[in-house]
Amino acid sequence: MPEKILIVDDEQDMLALLRRIVSEKTPYEVTTAADPSQVPELLKKNDYDLVITDLKMHGLDGIQVLETVKQKDEHTAVIIMTAYGTIESAIETTRKGAFDYITKPFRKERILHIIEQAMKWQHLQRENICLRKKLEGTPEFPNLIGNSPAMQRLYSQINQVAKTTATILITGESGTGKELVARAIHVHSLRKDKIFMPVNCSAIPESLIESELFGHLRGSFTGAIRDKKGLVEEANHGTLFLDEIGDLSLVMQVKLLRLLQEGEYKIIGDNRIRKVDIRFIAATNQNLLEEIGKGEFRKDLFYRLNVINIHLPPLRERTEDIPLLAHHFLKRYNMLNGKNVNNISKEAMDHLVRREWPGNIRELENVMERGVVITGGDTLEMTDISMPGQGPLSPGVPVLPMEDVFSMPFKEAKNKLIEEFHTQYITRMLARYGGNVSRAAKELGLKRQYLHRLMREGNVDSKTFKQ
Repeated sequence: MPEKILIVDDEQDMLALLRRIVSEKTPYEVTTAADPSQVPELLKKNDYDLVITDLKMHGLDGIQVLETVKQKDEHTAVIIMTAYGTIESAIETTRKGAFDYITKPFRKERILHIIEQAMKWQHLQRENICLRKKLEGTPEFPNLIGNSPAMQRLYSQINQVAKTTATILITGESGTGKELVARAIHVHSLRKDKIFMPVNCSAIPESLIESELFGHLRGSFTGAIRDKKGLVEEANHGTLFLDEIGDLSLVMQVKLLRLLQEGEYKIIGDNRIRKVDIRFIAATNQNLLEEIGKGEFRKDLFYRLNVINIHLPPLRERTEDIPLLAHHFLKRYNMLNGKNVNNISKEAMDHLVRREWPGNIRELENVMERGVVITGGDTLEMTDISMPGQGPLSPGVPVLPMEDVFSMPFKEAKNKLIEEFHTQYITRMLARYGGNVSRAAKELGLKRQYLHRLMREGNVDSKTFKQ
């Protein structure tokens, strides 16, 4: 996403000059405002990396613009311009958080230099925030657990699409966390202060789903004893999450298509067309292209939903995240049940990692909850987490990604397999010993320095596994 600059000045000539200078000489996306009273509304709709504002203007002055910007995000850089260059005004703006202060008239090179410095400062602020979150253990997506390459790609996708208006279709097997991803998108969107409305399309009877979504008027059908507001109306200006979208009937698919295309719908019993402004996110565990082939899902609705597709990998394809998830659920169910289970035995952790988990994260969570509840000690043992019908073990540890290996030259394939083995091996061993590098090295028969080197090469952080 291009970085954004907002320029505010009530003199049209100066505004046009600044836009031309910045647009011609920098890669940034430029927005201008000749009326400073527009700034609060612009800030609601957009995130700006830099704001350049005149000091003396009709309506809001530059100091008020500065305060408004900092109220929304203290890390946004602000440059103040003025033809009234006094020490007092310079001190006032810098005291309130302005990045710099420039007097008119100014040289083009001077303003471009200050913009470049402001952007570098802003980048540093963002990097410090990310670093502080990591050090404090507060990740950007606290409800999504995992550091595997698949999860890193997912985090990147969420960041790319969250602040757009695009409709998103989340696909993946049951239990992979599709609603958690939808909520993460909403929380990082421009509608984060509005409602997130989840609707499970498979949980509502077909005879009631139209009424639930669109509402009805009293007397419109037998049993309609009062007016009912639909979930679509309640979600206006927010995000509507349609889970299990593949279970909708063809009749409802037609009505939903109009809502997605035009933002229009009708309440049952009322012929008036109503409008809403909604961000749509849908999810399914079905292959909708196969359902289209069978005549069970409309092709036009699929293409309207599938503007952005986010596919969630099953747990068996990111086994390196299992130790993280297991310890996460261990802490959660300790707290909920008043228990003090601090450890997972080596045998139990190996068992968890080698399971295929057909029920994915939801199944793992259930197993961990059961284990915490029934264990009589402070360590989860194999007997605490073993359940009949839990599914077969994966054929060996570690499970290496083999899909492209056999098409590589021998040396490249060998290096890839060794690298993957090192990363997965030390990840599981550190999880087993609670992030204690010295103990892990001793048990594995390695020098501590060599284990640290493997950790650096595999981008593995021992703090992740601290208990």
